Amino acid sequence: MVAIVDYGVGNLFSLKSSLDAIGADVVVTSDADVLRSADHILLPGVGAFEDAANKLRATGLDRVVIEEAKAGKPLLGICLGMQMLFDKSFEYGEHEGLGLIPGQVRPIAEKIPAELKIPQIGWNALRFHGASPLFKYIKDGDYVYFVHSYAAMDCDDAVIADTEYGAYLTAAVANGNVFGCQFHPEKSGPVGLAILRAFVEYKREG
Repeated sequence: MVAIVDYGVGNLFSLKSSLDAIGADVVVTSDADVLRSADHILLPGVGAFEDAANKLRATGLDRVVIEEAKAGKPLLGICLGMQMLFDKSFEYGEHEGLGLIPGQVRPIAEKIPAELKIPQIGWNALRFHGASPLFKYIKDGDYVYFVHSYAAMDCDDAVIADTEYGAYLTAAVANGNVFGCQFHPEKSGPVGLAILRAFVEYKREG
């Protein structure tokens, strides 16, 4: 079973529909016991980092997500959900993340040319950094859909894919059984569905 964390933030219907489309056994839940019994956990997120982090902590599900991930359960953060996997974010201040992947989230304006629009919205190609089980059904250069103004930085060891938008920005990360996609696989057509399928099939080594 795949559990989508419901903490009041995220495009839950679209994500669940995508998982339904690939035949996954999926549930949207705010129940800690359901998360503990699930085989895989998905952490979605849209909006502002501080608001989302506060809502997740208010439910107490942040501790469950951390405990399950550290116990080896596959976890995938999507968009803001990915950003929350890091140590901290500098979105309108400095805010603590879940600390599951070393690094920090900073404005893409720090890296890209001033004439480019922010947020980055649209389809961009992935550039792989080595092999990843998350990408076993897709190929280097495939396009996925982004909507973001912030990106993970200082996390080179965790980057499994980046994308070019005036500069190379982090597109996907992994730290053992913890994965993150800055893009929206649920809005990325067949490529996104293939990524979700690969995650659902993933089993930690050992």
